[in-house]
Amino acid sequence: MSLTTASALGRLDREGPIRLTALAAAEGIARPSMTALVQRLENQGSLASRVGHPEDGRVRLVAVTDAGRRLLAERRRAHRARVADMPATLPEQDVRALGQAMRTALPIVQRMLQAAPQPRVPGTGSAS
Repeated sequence: MSLTTASALGRLDREGPIRLTALAAAEGIARPSMTALVQRLENQGSLASRVGHPEDGRVRLVAVTDAGRRLLAERRRAHRARVADMPATLPEQDVRALGQAMRTALPIVQRMLQAAPQPRVPGTGSAS
């Protein structure tokens, strides 16, 4: 699965059903490319589907399916396991240095993220 595909599927999981044009804009890709990506998600394991808009029956939204959620959960578990095993490959001195750097940097990064304005995603009515 490409990073673009995983990112779009993850956005659908986090934010819920969204218009295809808004999904393309949020992911920074052209609408035709997003259309092709969504078609692949629909055809390859039914990872996404198009659903009706709750307020406008003429509008179709793209949504992640249960199969898509399961795939995302498995990918996240595998990623966490890989990352958790990485320190075991380092010398103890490097592990200690990394731990100290993390204790110093993490609060700074958290303050940065809290202070950063949340970008608006056109067509969703919410921040991304």
